[in-house]
This record gives sequence, structure tokens and C-alpha cells, in this order.
Amino acid sequence: MASSGYRNGIPKGPVKLERPIPANSSNFSKPSSIKSRGGGGASQTSAVRKSSPASLGSGGLKGDSGVPGRVRVAVRLRPRNSEEQVADADFADCVELQPELKRLKLRKNNWDLDTFEFDEVLTEFASQKRVYEVVAKPVVESVLDGYNGTVMAYGQTGTGKTFTLGRLGEEDTAARGIMVRSMEDILADISPEIDSVSVSYLQLYMETIQDLLDPTNDNIPIVEDPKTGDVSVPGATLVEIRDQHSFVELLRLGEAHRFAANTKLNTESSRSHAILMVHVRRSVKGNEAAFSSENGNASHMIKNFRAPLVRKGKLVVVDLAGSEGHTLEEAKCINLSLSALGKCINALAENSPHVPVRDSKLTRLLRDSFGGTARTSLIVTIGPSPRHRGETSSTIMFGQRAMKVENMVKIKEEFDYKSLSRRLDIQLDKLIAEHERQQKAFQDELERITIEAQNHISDVERNYAEALENEQLQLQKDYKESIKKLEEQWVQQKLNDDRVKVEAKPECSDTGSVVSTIKEVVELKQALQLEINLRKAAEEEVISLRSQLVQWKRSEANGNAEILKLRKMLEDEEHQNEKLEAEITDLKRQLLQLSFDADETRRSLDRGGPGKIFNDLDSLMSQVRHSQINDSGKPKVKLSEQVGFRKILSLLQSEDAEVRIHAVKVVANLAAEEANQEKIVEAGGLTSLLLLLKSSEDEMIRRVAAGAIANLAMNGEYLMSLIHSTLITETNQELIMDQGGISLLSMTAADADDPQTLRMVAGAIANLCGNDKLQTTLRDEGGIKALLGMVRCGHPDVLAQVARGIANFAKCESRASTQGTKTGRSLLIDDGALPWIVQNANNEASPIRRHIELALCHLAQHEVNAKDMISGGALWELVRISRDCSREDIRTLAIRTLTSSPTFQAELRRLRIEC
Repeated sequence: MASSGYRNGIPKGPVKLERPIPANSSNFSKPSSIKSRGGGGASQTSAVRKSSPASLGSGGLKGDSGVPGRVRVAVRLRPRNSEEQVADADFADCVELQPELKRLKLRKNNWDLDTFEFDEVLTEFASQKRVYEVVAKPVVESVLDGYNGTVMAYGQTGTGKTFTLGRLGEEDTAARGIMVRSMEDILADISPEIDSVSVSYLQLYMETIQDLLDPTNDNIPIVEDPKTGDVSVPGATLVEIRDQHSFVELLRLGEAHRFAANTKLNTESSRSHAILMVHVRRSVKGNEAAFSSENGNASHMIKNFRAPLVRKGKLVVVDLAGSEGHTLEEAKCINLSLSALGKCINALAENSPHVPVRDSKLTRLLRDSFGGTARTSLIVTIGPSPRHRGETSSTIMFGQRAMKVENMVKIKEEFDYKSLSRRLDIQLDKLIAEHERQQKAFQDELERITIEAQNHISDVERNYAEALENEQLQLQKDYKESIKKLEEQWVQQKLNDDRVKVEAKPECSDTGSVVSTIKEVVELKQALQLEINLRKAAEEEVISLRSQLVQWKRSEANGNAEILKLRKMLEDEEHQNEKLEAEITDLKRQLLQLSFDADETRRSLDRGGPGKIFNDLDSLMSQVRHSQINDSGKPKVKLSEQVGFRKILSLLQSEDAEVRIHAVKVVANLAAEEANQEKIVEAGGLTSLLLLLKSSEDEMIRRVAAGAIANLAMNGEYLMSLIHSTLITETNQELIMDQGGISLLSMTAADADDPQTLRMVAGAIANLCGNDKLQTTLRDEGGIKALLGMVRCGHPDVLAQVARGIANFAKCESRASTQGTKTGRSLLIDDGALPWIVQNANNEASPIRRHIELALCHLAQHEVNAKDMISGGALWELVRISRDCSREDIRTLAIRTLTSSPTFQAELRRLRIEC
């Protein structure tokens, strides 16, 4: 990065910003520390560390060793505040900046000063935009290219770390911090159709990792991949970001839950380390085109079935807490984590063979940022006051040591096999549908050809019989006429001969009569010859008809051969259908066996006492997966992949009661895995489960169906349809509400007596209570009354789920009232839940008591509920919670609620109770 000179923090010339370092080069400058007296003296430059024996991270799909990339460090000076302007009016600043030389001078006294060089030196006049462009923007662009990146702020309390990183800039957009500006660049560069961005927001407080997006999710563990060494926090809430507004709301929610306190240097100082993790997943464009060029002879099918290449980048923004703690224990934990980070930086800078990464959870989380595979930028913030020269010097030396740390930057690429699997499923469905269509068309064509052949043969036989009969009749008629005519001629000739013999005399023969007789003989001979010719013609006609008959018989034989061929094909199809039916029978047998295993596992879980409510099917799914290994040790294909979700769901409508029971158990087991939930909903499984819950009278079916619905109610967003080129996204919880799920669950709760069934129904309603959008609808359809009605059971597991649902509902109401989207008294109080809440606030069961205490604190946060809570006895429970609660966060929330409510304060003064 090149820049022109600066005067009073204002650039005198244009500033050129470069993209992140390419994979074959590095543009990191070498750090230097210059010792001088009065600004003079020689300079000494330390060499850049070429490799680190304690490299803390590894990654990359291709297994390359990475590209060296040094940690970039910038220093930012905070202007004097009002207190320093009065207290230090007669003293000069302890630091002097030379931004054009990227140099900083730290005054030790009026004569001595130390000079340090950094990658960037930012004066008190530097804008937030410039800070982002020189510190964070190269890292953000690297993340978009598939690298991991880290931006971290380090410095004394009150020097502007949170202002630099986390400022939202709602009043003044120019004041936006690095977090907001980074997300703007990321959202502007990705394609929402094929790429995704998801965010986790954590805080490290008192050596405990807590979820800022879900305060109840505390003490999150850190998981390390034994193969790659990558560090992750899978227990943290992961929210997918679609637009900038939702990201700002997420930051506001996280900051509201972050620990802060009043210190000597800052009225609202952050007392925890905040870690923002942004996961960017991008598809590599032109991947299929490159594949086609490399494999010119590959078919179109092969190109379509190649897995797309995706790049995964992770941006980590770390806002470190200052060293001054609100309490002794708090300061001890903060200083411990910062000290551990300093030790790791020193070890990496000195090429030490051992880096104490495991001394603190902070160093474990930043394992990839220093000495790992991420591009890292560090901004150190300092103040000008000479009273804090020691803290300023320590901060500067930390930055100098960090500049000696070198990372091996690696790009992370992998094949998107999930996308390929979805595409193969779609292609398989298309091929199956096309095969069925072609098979039906073939059968229709075969039937048509058979009918036409039969009709044609019938017509030919009928025409031949008619023609033969007509010819025979005509020949017989002609023959009879000819015989009759000859007989008549013969009789006439005989009569003429007799008359001639009687009348003729030898002496006087009449010449005329002889001539007449000769003529008659000639005429008879001619007639005879004519008859002979006619007979020959008739015989020729008979021969012609016989030849035609032979041809028709040959045609009939060909038709019979074609019919035999078609019958053979029909027999083959019937044989294939019999094979498919045998396979379906075998799959049904496997389904029944799996259901039997599910029953055995469920009974063993029930004998083990109350445990997890919605994860109790996880062990069953593990058993199902193990049961799919055959005797030879080779893995079998999963039932869902072998049969298909639609075929499994079709068994829910089976007329056989046993098959229906086993099928709903298998669907419930599959619904326990988040990977299967989207496919179950796409295949209509949610509708089938609600229908079973409504129509079935079998207690086991209703219990298992309610458990499956509870698992589906915990899932995130699910893509419903594509209308007018616009994606419409709806959660499974909203789908359950739209299909009347809460009414069905309420009816089941009213009818059921089995504790396990009530536990599943209560858990499903409790999950729905945690959705802000469904509050009014859930209450109007009787969800709250259904929860309160189930307390009649008295079973601890059922009561724990009722308490969890009330806590979720109260938390959503509290959030809606804070945001101004809800006014008036709580719906829980309107539905009469307050007496039960007060009654169970000190329940012996820990899960019940913890949720009830949290619900009371959320209800008490709004003044409109205060009078009802005082009259209902909830104030005494709040005072008890503020003193005796084992959970520190709930106890702190109760104290803050009591001290901020005028109504509660007045009542406590009247009762002379100190809180």
C-alpha cells in the first residue's frame, strides 16, 4: 500500500489502496524499532520471521504449505477528552505522530523519546472510513477470495477500541465502525442466490464464552479439529444475514447483552472480549466451464454431475477489553487473557519452540490469527495523556512484537457435495418420472398395436370368407346354367336327329336340312368351347383367390409373431415388476426392523429417567446408523436414501396399523437430524404428521408425532416457493401455525393423560413460543392456556417444558416491548399464568426454577406489568432471585430490573426492603 504525506491527519495527495496479497507474493513491510535521543540516532531493523515452529493453524483443501504473510499493525491516536483538556492543560502529549513517515515518537521525559515505525499511523483526525480502508478492507477482500482473516483492536480502556470496531453510525453514517463497513462490502460483493453469509457474536467474560445473540447459551466449548487444527465454536448461535439492516439489528442485540461498567477512563467501558465471526461461503464461477475444456469428450451428463467448487472464508473481528476491571475477579480474568495473548505473541516473535496457546480461551480462539493461516490486521489504540505513559508504552510494544509474527496464508476450497446431491436427487426424480411416462406410453402403444392387429386380422378373415363364398356361389351358378343349357341343347339335338331319321329318305335327301344340321353342330361346338374357356377362367380365378388366401395367411402368421414378441415383452415387464415388489417387501421388512429397534431404544431411554426432551431420539438415530452396517463390515445405504422420503411418508397412510406405527417412529427419528428436516418438510412430512395428530386415536402415534413436530419446530428457515422470481422464506414454526398446528397441539394436550405425550406436546408449543412473529397468533389459538392446562399432570419433565415455553414467551414479549412493537400488559398475565409462575419460582427442580426465574425477570422489565406482579406476590420472588439465585446473569438481571422500576422501588421503600 502506498500513500502520500500527511499534514495534521489530512492526506495531501491521492491514496492508492491495493487488494489483498496474491497467493504468490507478500507486500508486508518489515517492522522496525528505532531508539534515539531527541529524535536523532541510528535505527535498527529486525528481520521478519520466515517460519514459525509453533504455527497454530492449518487449512486449505489442496494441502499446500501456504504463502507467508506478516501481521499488519496500525496505531490510532485518540484526541484529548474534556477531562484531559483540563487536567493536562499544562503538559504536552506523550506521543508525537509522523503519519507521512509512518512513525510514532513516545516521550519518556523532556529530553528522551523513543521512535517506532508501524504499517500505518493514524492521527486523531483520521476518519472512520480511512481507518477501515487501511486496516480492515484488505482483510475483507481476502476473506471474499477464500482466506481466513482477523481484525483485532488492542489498547488501554477508553482509547476507542469499540468506537473503531463496533460503532453502528445510526445518527451519523460517517461514524460507522469496521464491523458495519465490512458487512457492507461483503453483501455488495456476493450473489444472494448462490452464496451465503452467516454470523456468530460471542463474548469472553470471566474465562467463559457466552452467546451475545442468546444469553441463555453460556459456557460454550471450544472444539479443535484433530486433523486440520481448525478452531470452532459449534455451540454458538449462527444467523444467516440477508441484508445490512438485519446485521445492524443483530449487532444492537449483541451489544445490549454485553457486559459493560463505569471505569475511571470510560463511563461505559466493555468488560468482556467481543468476538464477531463472519462465515462467507462463495461458489467459484466458471468451474464447470473449466471442467468442460479439460474434458472435451465428456458428456453433458458428466459435466452436470460434477460437484461445484466453493470457497469458505471466515472473518474474525475481535474487540479486546481494557485492562481495568470493574471487580477484582473481573480484572484478574481480563489481565490473565491479555497476558496470555502477550506471551503467545512474544513466543511467536522470538521463534520459540513452544507457544502457550492453551493458557487462555482467548488465545485458543485466536490460534489461527497469530502464527496460523489467516490474514491478520491489528490496530492498537492509544491516548495522548502523559499520565498514562506506562499503559501507552506497553500497548506500543505489544504492536511492535505483533509485527514480527508471520502467518502462512492458505485459501480454503472444497467441493459442494450437498449441492451436487440435491441436483442428483432432482435428476433422479426426473428420470424416474420420464421412465414411468415412457413405460405407460409403451404399454398404451402396445395395447393399440395389439387391438389394431386383431381388428385387421378379423377384417381380412371376414373379407376372405365372403369373397371365397361369393366365388363358389357364382361358379356353382355358372356351372349349373352351363349344364342345363347343354342338356337342353342335347335334348333338342336328339329330337332333331330322330326327326331327320324318320323323315329322311336315302333316295331324296334334302340338302338344306343337312346344311342346317351341320350349322347346329358347329354352334354346339362353339358353345362347348365357350364353356371350356369359361371353366378355365373360373379355375384361374380360383387359383388367384388361393394365392391371395396364402398371402393373407402369411400376413396372419407375421401378426401372430408380432403378438408373441409383444407378449414376451409384457412377460419381461411383469417379471421386472415382481422384482420391484420383492424389493419393496424387503424394504418394508427393514423399516419394521428399524422401528422395532427404535422401540427398544426408546424404552431403555425412558427407564433411564428424565433426560433430554428433544434430543432423546439422537441415540436411536445413532443405533439406526450402526444397524445399517452388514455382517461383512461394509456400510449399507441409508433407508432414507434407498427408499426416499416420499415413500417412507406414504407409509403413514397405510391401512395396516402396525406399519403406520413403525413408519411414524422412523419419521420422528429422521426429524431429530437437522439435515433431514428440510427434506421431510419438502416431501409433505409436516402435513402428514399434523394429520396423524388430528385423526389418530392411538396414543403411541400421537406421542411420536408430537415429538417429530417438536423437532421440526426447532429448525431454521426453509425455502417454500418461487413466485414472480422472488424467493419466499418461511420458518417451520410458521408452517406449523399456518396449518393449524397449535390448535391440534392444544386439542392433544386436553385429551392426553400420558406424561410422555404431554412432554412432547409441551416441548413443541415451547419451541413455538420462542418465535417473535407468532406471539399473538399462538395466544389467540389457545397455546398459553394449553401450556397451563398441562400442569395438571405434575410430571417434572412436563412442568420443565411448560416453564421453558413461558420463559420463551416472556423473553419475546420483553424484546417486542423494548423495540416498541408491543404495548400493554403481558399476554401471560391476561391468560392467568402469573399465579402458577409465582408458585413455581422456587421449585425444587433446577430446570423448572431456572426458566421461571428468567420469565419473572423478563415480565418485570416493563412498568405496565409491575402492579399486577406486586399484587400477585411476584415482588418477593424477584427480591429472592436478586439475592439467592445461583445463576449470576439471572441474578444481575433481577437486580437491574428492581432498581430501574419506579413502581418496584416505591413498594420496596414502603416495605422497608433494601435491594
